[in-house]
Amino acid sequence: MLYKINLEHILFLDIETVPETADFKELGEDKQELWEQKTRYQRKDEFTPEEFYDRAGIWAEFGKIVCISVGYFKLNGDTKSFRVTSFFGEETTLLKEFKNLLNGHFSHAKHLLCAHNGKEFDFPYIARRMIINGISLPYKLDLFGKKPWEVSHLDTMELWKFGDFKHYTSLKLMANVLGIPSPKEDIDGSMVRDVYYEEKNLDRIVTYCELDVATTAQVFLKLRNEDLLEDYEIKKV
Repeated sequence: MLYKINLEHILFLDIETVPETADFKELGEDKQELWEQKTRYQRKDEFTPEEFYDRAGIWAEFGKIVCISVGYFKLNGDTKSFRVTSFFGEETTLLKEFKNLLNGHFSHAKHLLCAHNGKEFDFPYIARRMIINGISLPYKLDLFGKKPWEVSHLDTMELWKFGDFKHYTSLKLMANVLGIPSPKEDIDGSMVRDVYYEEKNLDRIVTYCELDVATTAQVFLKLRNEDLLEDYEIKKV
Protein backbone atom coordinates (compact mmCIF):
# COMPACT_ATOMS: atom_id res chain seq x y z
CA MET A 1 0.00 0.00 0.00
CA LEU A 2 1.26 3.45 -0.91
CA TYR A 3 0.59 4.98 2.49
CA LYS A 4 2.99 2.48 4.11
CA ILE A 5 5.97 3.78 2.11
CA ASN A 6 8.20 6.19 3.99
CA LEU A 7 8.27 9.37 1.88
CA GLU A 8 11.92 9.95 2.80
CA HIS A 9 12.84 6.72 1.02
CA ILE A 10 11.63 7.94 -2.40
CA LEU A 11 13.69 9.84 -4.95
CA PHE A 12 11.41 11.62 -7.43
CA LEU A 13 12.96 12.44 -10.78
CA ASP A 14 12.41 13.75 -14.28
CA ILE A 15 14.68 14.06 -17.32
CA GLU A 16 14.80 16.37 -20.31
CA THR A 17 16.23 15.11 -23.58
CA VAL A 18 17.15 16.53 -26.99
CA PRO A 19 18.41 15.11 -30.31
CA GLU A 20 22.11 14.21 -30.11
CA THR A 21 22.94 16.85 -32.73
CA ALA A 22 21.27 20.14 -33.61
CA ASP A 23 20.67 19.12 -37.21
CA PHE A 24 20.04 15.87 -39.09
CA LYS A 25 22.87 16.64 -41.50
CA GLU A 26 25.37 16.53 -38.63
CA LEU A 27 24.78 12.79 -38.25
CA GLY A 28 27.05 10.37 -40.07
CA GLU A 29 25.60 8.61 -43.11
CA ASP A 30 25.22 5.32 -41.24
CA LYS A 31 23.35 7.03 -38.40
CA GLN A 32 21.10 8.86 -40.86
CA GLU A 33 20.18 5.55 -42.46
CA LEU A 34 19.53 3.95 -39.07
CA TRP A 35 17.30 6.91 -38.15
CA GLU A 36 15.37 6.46 -41.39
CA GLN A 37 14.83 2.78 -40.57
CA LYS A 38 13.98 3.36 -36.91
CA THR A 39 11.30 5.98 -37.60
CA ARG A 40 9.77 4.59 -40.79
CA TYR A 41 6.59 3.44 -39.06
CA GLN A 42 6.08 6.66 -37.09
CA ARG A 43 6.76 8.90 -40.10
CA LYS A 44 4.78 6.90 -42.68
CA ASP A 45 4.67 9.15 -45.77
CA GLU A 46 4.04 12.37 -43.88
CA PHE A 47 7.63 13.36 -43.03
CA THR A 48 11.09 12.80 -44.43
CA PRO A 49 13.71 11.48 -41.96
CA GLU A 50 15.23 14.96 -41.83
CA GLU A 51 11.89 16.65 -41.11
CA PHE A 52 11.20 14.14 -38.34
CA TYR A 53 14.59 14.57 -36.67
CA ASP A 54 13.44 17.27 -34.26
CA ARG A 55 11.74 14.41 -32.36
CA ALA A 56 14.93 12.36 -32.04
CA GLY A 57 15.27 13.16 -28.35
CA ILE A 58 12.55 10.61 -27.59
CA TRP A 59 14.89 7.74 -28.47
CA ALA A 60 17.96 7.07 -26.33
CA GLU A 61 19.85 5.82 -29.38
CA PHE A 62 19.46 9.17 -31.15
CA GLY A 63 19.12 11.61 -28.28
CA LYS A 64 20.88 12.71 -25.13
CA ILE A 65 19.98 13.87 -21.64
CA VAL A 66 20.56 17.56 -20.85
CA CYS A 67 18.99 17.65 -17.39
CA ILE A 68 18.06 15.25 -14.59
CA SER A 69 16.12 16.87 -11.76
CA VAL A 70 15.49 15.02 -8.51
CA GLY A 71 13.43 15.73 -5.43
CA TYR A 72 13.08 14.17 -2.01
CA PHE A 73 11.05 14.71 1.14
CA LYS A 74 12.31 15.65 4.57
CA LEU A 75 9.95 14.91 7.45
CA ASN A 76 9.91 16.70 10.79
CA GLY A 77 7.00 15.41 12.83
CA ASP A 78 3.84 16.29 10.93
CA THR A 79 5.71 18.79 8.76
CA LYS A 80 7.15 17.78 5.42
CA SER A 81 9.41 19.75 3.13
CA PHE A 82 10.65 18.96 -0.36
CA ARG A 83 14.13 19.56 -1.76
CA VAL A 84 14.85 19.74 -5.50
CA THR A 85 18.31 19.42 -7.07
CA SER A 86 19.33 19.28 -10.73
CA PHE A 87 22.20 17.84 -12.73
CA PHE A 88 22.58 19.49 -16.11
CA GLY A 89 25.00 20.29 -18.91
CA GLU A 90 27.43 17.81 -20.45
CA GLU A 91 25.75 14.40 -20.50
CA THR A 92 28.56 12.16 -19.24
CA THR A 93 29.18 14.48 -16.29
CA LEU A 94 25.53 14.78 -15.25
CA LEU A 95 25.04 11.01 -15.52
CA LYS A 96 28.04 10.39 -13.24
CA GLU A 97 26.76 12.97 -10.76
CA PHE A 98 23.33 11.35 -10.75
CA LYS A 99 24.89 7.91 -10.27
CA ASN A 100 26.92 9.24 -7.32
CA LEU A 101 23.70 10.52 -5.74
CA LEU A 102 22.03 7.12 -6.12
CA ASN A 103 25.01 5.20 -4.79
CA GLY A 104 25.60 7.58 -1.93
CA HIS A 105 22.06 8.21 -0.68
CA PHE A 106 19.47 5.99 -2.40
CA SER A 107 21.13 2.60 -2.83
CA HIS A 108 19.48 0.52 -0.12
CA ALA A 109 16.61 -1.93 -0.61
CA LYS A 110 14.21 0.47 1.13
CA HIS A 111 14.86 3.22 -1.42
CA LEU A 112 12.59 3.76 -4.43
CA LEU A 113 12.78 5.82 -7.61
CA CYS A 114 9.59 7.51 -8.79
CA ALA A 115 8.79 9.30 -12.06
CA HIS A 116 5.73 9.93 -14.21
CA ASN A 117 5.87 7.40 -17.05
CA GLY A 118 9.27 6.52 -15.62
CA LYS A 119 9.07 2.80 -16.35
CA GLU A 120 8.51 3.46 -20.06
CA PHE A 121 10.76 6.47 -20.48
CA ASP A 122 12.96 7.98 -17.73
CA PHE A 123 14.43 4.86 -16.13
CA PRO A 124 15.30 2.93 -19.32
CA TYR A 125 16.48 6.12 -21.06
CA ILE A 126 18.94 6.92 -18.26
CA ALA A 127 20.19 3.32 -18.21
CA ARG A 128 20.71 3.23 -21.98
CA ARG A 129 22.54 6.55 -22.02
CA MET A 130 24.80 5.39 -19.17
CA ILE A 131 25.76 2.28 -21.13
CA ILE A 132 26.31 4.33 -24.31
CA ASN A 133 28.57 6.68 -22.34
CA GLY A 134 30.54 3.82 -20.80
CA ILE A 135 29.15 4.26 -17.28
CA SER A 136 28.39 1.13 -15.27
CA LEU A 137 24.81 0.99 -14.07
CA PRO A 138 24.00 1.79 -10.45
CA TYR A 139 22.11 -0.94 -8.61
CA LYS A 140 18.78 0.88 -8.81
CA LEU A 141 18.88 0.95 -12.62
CA ASP A 142 20.44 -2.47 -13.23
CA LEU A 143 17.42 -4.70 -13.86
CA PHE A 144 19.27 -7.70 -15.30
CA GLY A 145 18.18 -10.87 -13.53
CA LYS A 146 15.92 -9.08 -11.06
CA LYS A 147 12.46 -10.40 -10.26
CA PRO A 148 9.59 -7.90 -10.67
CA TRP A 149 9.26 -7.36 -6.93
CA GLU A 150 12.98 -6.60 -6.70
CA VAL A 151 12.70 -3.59 -9.04
CA SER A 152 12.55 -0.46 -6.86
CA HIS A 153 10.66 1.74 -9.30
CA LEU A 154 7.41 3.64 -8.84
CA ASP A 155 5.50 5.26 -11.69
CA THR A 156 2.69 7.73 -10.99
CA MET A 157 1.17 7.12 -14.42
CA GLU A 158 1.15 3.37 -13.85
CA LEU A 159 -0.43 3.85 -10.42
CA TRP A 160 -3.18 5.92 -12.06
CA LYS A 161 -3.90 3.19 -14.61
CA PHE A 162 -5.25 0.79 -11.95
CA GLY A 163 -4.58 -2.10 -14.32
CA ASP A 164 -5.88 -0.35 -17.46
CA PHE A 165 -2.74 -0.78 -19.53
CA LYS A 166 -4.04 1.02 -22.62
CA HIS A 167 -4.60 4.21 -20.66
CA TYR A 168 -2.17 7.14 -20.98
CA THR A 169 -2.52 10.23 -18.81
CA SER A 170 -0.07 13.12 -18.95
CA LEU A 171 1.36 14.60 -15.77
CA LYS A 172 -0.34 17.90 -16.56
CA LEU A 173 -3.75 16.23 -16.89
CA MET A 174 -3.29 14.25 -13.69
CA ALA A 175 -2.37 17.40 -11.81
CA ASN A 176 -5.47 19.13 -13.17
CA VAL A 177 -7.97 16.43 -12.28
CA LEU A 178 -6.42 15.96 -8.83
CA GLY A 179 -6.69 19.66 -8.04
CA ILE A 180 -2.95 20.32 -7.94
CA PRO A 181 -2.08 23.94 -8.76
CA SER A 182 -0.54 24.13 -12.22
CA PRO A 183 3.13 25.21 -12.08
CA LYS A 184 4.00 28.40 -13.94
CA GLU A 185 5.86 26.71 -16.80
CA ASP A 186 6.94 28.87 -19.73
CA ILE A 187 7.78 25.90 -21.99
CA ASP A 188 6.52 22.38 -22.61
CA GLY A 189 8.20 19.18 -23.72
CA SER A 190 7.78 19.92 -27.41
CA MET A 191 9.84 23.11 -27.04
CA VAL A 192 12.88 21.66 -25.24
CA ARG A 193 14.84 20.97 -28.43
CA ASP A 194 14.48 24.55 -29.70
CA VAL A 195 15.18 26.10 -26.31
CA TYR A 196 18.38 24.04 -26.08
CA TYR A 197 19.77 24.35 -29.59
CA GLU A 198 18.26 27.61 -30.87
CA GLU A 199 17.91 29.74 -27.73
CA LYS A 200 20.79 28.00 -25.90
CA ASN A 201 18.89 28.60 -22.68
CA LEU A 202 19.52 25.59 -20.48
CA ASP A 203 18.27 27.40 -17.38
CA ARG A 204 14.72 27.45 -18.80
CA ILE A 205 14.88 23.70 -19.35
CA VAL A 206 16.20 23.07 -15.84
CA THR A 207 13.38 25.12 -14.30
CA TYR A 208 10.81 23.22 -16.37
CA CYS A 209 12.31 19.89 -15.30
CA GLU A 210 12.31 20.87 -11.62
CA LEU A 211 8.67 21.93 -11.74
CA ASP A 212 7.74 18.53 -13.18
CA VAL A 213 9.56 16.78 -10.33
CA ALA A 214 7.65 18.83 -7.78
CA THR A 215 4.37 18.13 -9.58
CA THR A 216 5.12 14.39 -9.62
CA ALA A 217 5.67 14.51 -5.86
CA GLN A 218 2.36 16.38 -5.46
CA VAL A 219 0.57 13.72 -7.52
CA PHE A 220 2.06 11.01 -5.34
CA LEU A 221 0.79 12.78 -2.22
CA LYS A 222 -2.72 12.96 -3.70
CA LEU A 223 -2.59 9.25 -4.53
CA ARG A 224 -1.95 8.73 -0.80
CA ASN A 225 -4.76 11.19 0.05
CA GLU A 226 -2.34 13.51 1.82
CA ASP A 227 -2.09 17.30 1.96
CA LEU A 228 -0.15 18.95 -0.83
CA LEU A 229 3.18 20.69 -0.47
CA GLU A 230 2.98 24.40 0.14
CA ASP A 231 6.52 25.11 -0.96
CA TYR A 232 9.78 23.46 -1.94
CA GLU A 233 13.43 24.42 -1.99
CA ILE A 234 15.62 24.37 -5.10
CA LYS A 235 19.37 23.82 -4.88
CA LYS A 236 21.41 24.35 -8.05
CA VAL A 237 24.40 22.04 -8.62
